Amino acid sequence: MATATRTLKIDWAHRPTWNKAAYNTMWCLIGCSIGDMGTIAYFQFMGIPWPTMAIMTLAIINGLLTSIALETFIMSRQMTLTEAFKTAIGMSMISMIAMEAAMNITDVALTGGAKLTWWVVPLMLLAGYITPLPYNYWRLKALGKSCCH
Repeated sequence: MATATRTLKIDWAHRPTWNKAAYNTMWCLIGCSIGDMGTIAYFQFMGIPWPTMAIMTLAIINGLLTSIALETFIMSRQMTLTEAFKTAIGMSMISMIAMEAAMNITDVALTGGAKLTWWVVPLMLLAGYITPLPYNYWRLKALGKSCCH
């Protein structure tokens, strides 16, 4: 018996969707970066001798938490705090984890990890922004869902 396959044709040239995906990705990046880079900076400036992978793991966790917190705060102006929190928790974890992984892989590849320098931060932010952007566009087009709000 033959199985029917459904294909979803995505228009990858729709500027309004790219603009919305770019805006949403920017807010996710801000939230993730606060926790991620704040954690790395804390360990770096305090000279705490944790293993690099432990610092990077904690940075990713804190990045996810601060992203959820920022999105909850932003959306709480449009809905109840409970609804805002549920929406923030329901954000695309795939997008946020990809963003966090890209930022931290960039840091490890360029500095050895858990080191913020004036030149690596923009590269980390660029990698963190570009990595989930196509997925966020696809999610908007295919599912009608934003990664953030």
